Amino acid sequence: KKTTMSSAGRTRRTPTASQTETAQTRNYRHPTAESPLRPEVGTQAQFRKKKPPVTYRYDSSLSPALDWDGQNGARELGEWLLACIEEVSRMPAPQQFETPREFKNTSGKVVATIRGLADAVEQLKRLGKPFLNWAGKAERLSFDVPTLPLFIHERLSTKAIIETLTGHKKDKQLEFDLFGDPQHPITDQVLKAYEYKDKWVNRMVLGDSLVVMNSLLHYEGLGGQVQMIYMDPPYGVKFGSNFQPFVRRRDVKHNEDDDMTREPEMVKAYRDTWELSEHSYLTYLRDRLLLARDLLTASGSVFVQISDENLHHVREVMDEVFGKENFLSIIAFTKAASGLESVERVGSRLDYIIWYAREVERVKYRPLFEKRGDAIESGFDMVELPDGVRRRITREERNREVDLPTGSRLFTSVLMTKPGPGSKFEVEFNGKKFDSGKRWWGTTKEGIEAVIRAKRVVATENSLRFLKYFDDFQFKTLSNLWDGLGGAADPLYVVQTNTEVVKRCVLVTTDPGDLVLDPTCGSGTSAYVAEHWGRRWITIDTSRVPLALARQRLLTATFPYYELKDPERGPAGGFVYTRKQNRKGEEAGGIVPHVTLKSIANNEPPDEEVLVDRPEAVNSITRVTGPFVVEATIPTPVDWEGDGVEDSGVADTTSFIDRMLEVLRRSPVLHVSSGKTVTFKNIRPPAKTLSLSAEAMVTNGAEKSVAFVFGPENGAVSEKLVYEAAREAHAKGYAHLYVIGFAIQPNARKLVDDCEAAMGIGATYVQATPDLLMGDLLKNMRSSQIFSVCGLPEIKLTKAKAKGGEAKYQAELVGLDVFDPVTMELDHRAGGDVPAWFLDTDYNGLSFHVCQAFFPRTSAWDNLKRALKGTHEEGVWDHLAGTVSAPFEAGEHGQVAVKVIDDRGNELLVVKSLKEARG
Repeated sequence: KKTTMSSAGRTRRTPTASQTETAQTRNYRHPTAESPLRPEVGTQAQFRKKKPPVTYRYDSSLSPALDWDGQNGARELGEWLLACIEEVSRMPAPQQFETPREFKNTSGKVVATIRGLADAVEQLKRLGKPFLNWAGKAERLSFDVPTLPLFIHERLSTKAIIETLTGHKKDKQLEFDLFGDPQHPITDQVLKAYEYKDKWVNRMVLGDSLVVMNSLLHYEGLGGQVQMIYMDPPYGVKFGSNFQPFVRRRDVKHNEDDDMTREPEMVKAYRDTWELSEHSYLTYLRDRLLLARDLLTASGSVFVQISDENLHHVREVMDEVFGKENFLSIIAFTKAASGLESVERVGSRLDYIIWYAREVERVKYRPLFEKRGDAIESGFDMVELPDGVRRRITREERNREVDLPTGSRLFTSVLMTKPGPGSKFEVEFNGKKFDSGKRWWGTTKEGIEAVIRAKRVVATENSLRFLKYFDDFQFKTLSNLWDGLGGAADPLYVVQTNTEVVKRCVLVTTDPGDLVLDPTCGSGTSAYVAEHWGRRWITIDTSRVPLALARQRLLTATFPYYELKDPERGPAGGFVYTRKQNRKGEEAGGIVPHVTLKSIANNEPPDEEVLVDRPEAVNSITRVTGPFVVEATIPTPVDWEGDGVEDSGVADTTSFIDRMLEVLRRSPVLHVSSGKTVTFKNIRPPAKTLSLSAEAMVTNGAEKSVAFVFGPENGAVSEKLVYEAAREAHAKGYAHLYVIGFAIQPNARKLVDDCEAAMGIGATYVQATPDLLMGDLLKNMRSSQIFSVCGLPEIKLTKAKAKGGEAKYQAELVGLDVFDPVTMELDHRAGGDVPAWFLDTDYNGLSFHVCQAFFPRTSAWDNLKRALKGTHEEGVWDHLAGTVSAPFEAGEHGQVAVKVIDDRGNELLVVKSLKEARG
C-alpha cells in the first residue's frame, strides 16, 4: 500500500472509485463554507437595508512628529499619563484603577483608556516611537467610508458553458447548480439579504477596494475570517509602469499622452497623478491596510508586493498598522530582465514582498521545501566510500574531472550541541571522551550513544558532530530569496505577477478551503492561484479592464484535479499526499522521509515531511474553474428615504456634483472611438434647473451649447433621470445632452440612443472611470481620459426551423456602434473586433448567467480544447471564438441578454425578446 496523507493528517487509504473514474471536466466546490445571502442586481430597486458610513480612527497617541508641540494633543496626553502612573504606582498589586480612566481631546473624543500601570506605561512609551510622517497625516486621524451593499451582477461557470454547448444539460435545476445559483425568491433577497447564510461561491468585485472591504466587514461580518491577503499595489514609480488602458494592449509608452487613459491602476501607479504625490499614495495604502488588518484571522498573513523605490516607506506604514512585532519577513524575488542596459546605475532585478502576521504568535505557517541543487555545491563535501572509508572530496572530484566511485555517499557534518540550556555530560568515542564544551548537548546521553552505534558521528579535535548524508533529505526549507522565477509566462496584463510568487505565499500560509483576498485584482493572479490550489477567493479592482482580463483567464483555465481526502467536504477536507519514487529512485511524491539526529537518537523511523505543493493528481480528470460571481458596489438608484426621490445612499449629493463639475473643467476632453475627441469650454452649473447638472460650449467645429446630467455617485443612471434631463434640455434649446455615469440601466441606455426621436434632442451616454470615487487623492489632468463614449451592440436573433422538437435560436453580434456627437454619425465596428461577449439564453432580469462566452480576438479556449482532446465537436469551439452563438432552446422568460466587453472593459448590455427573432 502507498502511504498517503491529507493536509489535515496522515492516513492509509487508496482512492475511491468515484475519484478515479474517467470524467470530462470537474471543478471544486466548498460545501462546508458559507457566506451571507447577497441580493442580485435586479432587486436593487427594492433594497432598503441602508447602513451609514463607517468612521475609522487611527491611534491618536502616535504623534505625527517627534516633539510635544501642543498641536496634536501629545503634550497634554503625556502629562495625563504621567499623572496616572504616579497615582497608580502607589496602589498595591495588581496596580489597577477601580474604573478605567479616559483621556478626551478638545472635541470630547476619548483617545486613550487606562486600566492600570501597565496600560499607562505602554501608552507613554508609544508617544516616543519613531513615526513616518507625510503631508495631511496629522489632520487625518479618522476617515469615513460609505457602507454600500454588494449586488451580484453575473454568475459564471466554465462547466455550465461546456454542458450548455454540448447539449448534455436539459434539467433547469442542474443548470442553476452548475452556476452555484441557489435561486432565492426575490422576497428573500430583499428581506433576508445579509441576514441568512448561503452556499459559498468565489467572488470578483468591481469597486474601490476601501469601499468593498468596508462592505465585507459591516454588511457581511467577514472580519477575522480571511486567512491571507495578497496586495500588489501601485509601485508609485514611473508613468507607464503599472497600468493597462485597454483590454487589447499591453504596451504602454512612457509620457505618451495617447496612452494616459486614467484607468485607476495607472493613476495609482503614476506619482504625478496623485494629488499630493507620495503623500497621497501613502494615505491610500495606509487606509486600505487598516481595513485589511480587520479582515484577517488571528492566524492570518498579509503580503504586499512592492519595488525598491517605496519598499522602505511601505515597511514603515505596515509597522504602524500591524505592529512591528508582527513583521515576519521581506522576501526578495527575481523578475524578468527589462532588456535595457544602463551605465548610469545598477540594474534592478529584484522586487519584494513584505510579510506581516495578524498575530505573530498564532500565525499559520506551512513550510515549503525546494530540492537541493548539486550536492557538492550545497556543502556536502565529504564522501563515504563503498568500503566504509570516509574522507574529504578531492579537488579533481569537486571540479568533476574525476568521478566518485560507484556507491559512494556524500555527507557533511553538523553540531550536536545547542546554545541554550540543556544537558551536560561526557561520552566516549574511539577511546576519547567528549563533552559539550561551552554549549549544551541537543539530546540525551543515551541518544548520543545511539547515534554513535549507528555510525553517524564524525569526531574533530574537540567535538563530536552528526554525520548528515545528502540523501537523508534532499530538500531544504525555502528561504526569503526566490531566484530563477523570471516574469509571468505569456502575460495578459502589463504588470502581471508571476504565479509562482503568489503560489508560494498561498501555500505557506493557508490550507485548502481557506479564504484568500486580493484587493488589487490586476490580471487575477491571486484568484487563479487560489482556484488552482483549492482555496476560496475574493478579488477586487476599481477598473473594468483588469476584471475583464481576469474573467477571461479564469473561465478558460484548466488545473490538475488533486485527489480529495474527504470529497463530501471538498478541499477543506484536505488533499491526499503519497510517498512514491520515480525510476531513478528519487522521491517524487508529496511525502518524503527525513532522517534527523532526533530520529536516530530515539531509534525512531525517519520523520515524514509533507511537500504541500505535491498533492496526488488524478490525470484522467480535467479540472476547470468552479462557479464564481461578479459583484459591484455601484447599485442602481434607490429611494432610500421613501420620499419619491432617487438617491445613492450618500446624504450630500451637492458635493458630488461640485466635484464632478471640477473634474469636467480639468479634463474637458471626451474621447470617442477611432481617436476622435470632443472638447468643452465654459463648463458651469445651469442658472436655473430641475434636472440638469451642467452646461458648456463645444469647441469642435461650430460652437454650440450642450447640457450634462450626472448619474448618482454610487448608482447607475436610471431611465427616469434620462427622461427628465432630456425634457428640460430640449425645452431650453440645448444642442445635445451628455449623460455621464459610472453605470447605466439597459432601459435607460435604450432611451439615450432613441432620445432624438422620442424627446427631440440627441443624447450620448458617457462612461466615467470608477477611480473618480477615490475622491481627492488623485489629480485630474487635461490628458487624463476620464470620460469615454460607449458603443451600443447590434444584436441579431434568428430562429431555426423545428425538426420534430423544440425550436432553436441563435444570437449574432453584428457589431458595435459608437455615436459621434460632433459629426452626428455612427462609427461601426465589426462584431469580431471586440475582446469578449457573453450570452444569457434565458435572462431573468435579476442577474446575468453566462451560458455562452465568446472571445473573438483570441484563442482563449484553446487550452481547454486541448485538455479535452476532441471529446467535443469542433463546432463547439468554433462558436466560442466567433460572433454567432451555438443554437439554444427558448427559456421560460422568453428573452436573452447579450453583454459586450469593449476595449476599455466597459460592459454594454442589450436585452432582446425571442419574439424579435427572424425565422
